[in-house]
Amino acid sequence: MELTNAVAVVTGANRGFGRHLASQLLERGAKVYAAARDPRSVDLPGAVPLQLDVTDPESVARAAADAADATLLINNAGVSTGQPVIGGELEGIRLDMETNYFGTLAATRAFAPVIEANGGGAILNVLSILSWYHPGALGSYSAAKAAAWALTNATRDLLEPRGIGVTGLHVAYMDTDMASSVPAGQKTDPAVVAKLALEALERGDREILADDLTRGVKASLGNRA
Repeated sequence: MELTNAVAVVTGANRGFGRHLASQLLERGAKVYAAARDPRSVDLPGAVPLQLDVTDPESVARAAADAADATLLINNAGVSTGQPVIGGELEGIRLDMETNYFGTLAATRAFAPVIEANGGGAILNVLSILSWYHPGALGSYSAAKAAAWALTNATRDLLEPRGIGVTGLHVAYMDTDMASSVPAGQKTDPAVVAKLALEALERGDREILADDLTRGVKASLGNRA
């Protein structure tokens, strides 16, 4: 996909990895809707703030109407409540699933007709190494990201015939607020991952493995119970 003239909607673009994606898209010449629950928190010069709460169906519908020229959707908005599936707070477990799975689904369903009407384009889902690796302490987030991986594959089958490529980005730890408890030496620069992801989008890659740890886990899938 050519990004120079793309019209991108980036969810969760007010900070962290989403802000890096939005910034680099602007540098490549794209028009960028920087989506956030509070559009006043978007401080990226050149971006168009867009109110979008992926857990609110009315907000999602309004955003799709407001960004009616979109050709690229990046489902980046996410949350990690840190809940184990046994003994964890059910409210937090539901929030992980509502945001990371149902939120991605809602945005995809809303924007797919928009992108198709504009001649086709792409969707990038920001997934995780935890789509495949499921430690007990992070079971809630892992389950949501595993579901989002399945969603990515299923929507690809449905949307590619309609001119919309669907790509999944899998990454371990990035130096963002979500991974603040992870030692610095184990985290990847989110700007580097954003560059890698956008280059892969331009090539039309279906899957992006952003670091060695992720590549190792993916390679070991056939050996896991």
